[in-house]
Amino acid sequence: MRLLLVEDDEMLGEALVLALREGGHAVDWVRNTRNARAALAPSEHEVLLLDLGLPDGEGLDLLRELRGRGSALPVLILSARDAVETRIEGLDTGADDFLVKPFSSRELLARLRVLQRRQGGSGQALLSNGIIHLDPSSHEAWREGAETQRQRLGRREFALLGALLQKPGRILSREELETRIYGWGEEVESNSIDFLIHGLRKKLGSDAIKNLRGAGWLVEKDG
Repeated sequence: MRLLLVEDDEMLGEALVLALREGGHAVDWVRNTRNARAALAPSEHEVLLLDLGLPDGEGLDLLRELRGRGSALPVLILSARDAVETRIEGLDTGADDFLVKPFSSRELLARLRVLQRRQGGSGQALLSNGIIHLDPSSHEAWREGAETQRQRLGRREFALLGALLQKPGRILSREELETRIYGWGEEVESNSIDFLIHGLRKKLGSDAIKNLRGAGWLVEKDG
């Protein structure tokens, strides 16, 4: 998923960006509410990871603004404020989840998988189109009937296949896929998408991902 991280602590922010990218997510990181507002304007992120105490304001005020204009963007609060009243206020203001610092990066990734399932309208832990199955917790993929031949995916292979499997039957353009895979400041080579798809086809079969020349790529719907 494409994530926006709003965190002013440099050391924690760097660690989170690294962990989230290793988990297969594209991450954009800002350190205050002003830059967060600017980053949220294009509506290209799928989850907002929000600290509460920021240098130029309160994270809760940003959350109120977001919900006040009708945005349904999933929000996961990351805060050292552990009082029950604070957690309740955050959730009642419109957050989808609240994680108290310090926390395990594994737990953060697990909570993001929950938000991803909610966005997909499914309670299933796996992403699938009936032919190709993807386990977000292990980054393994396999074809129907061949679970014993699970293939471990690289983080960008995982991100690309996950983007396609979230919307089976829908064509995603090169630009849309790059947006899902790369965060700000990450170099995007001209043939990177082609290279990743080639690798996925070698692992899962040449028919796993379809190409519509000039339009983009898709996985078939409902097998």
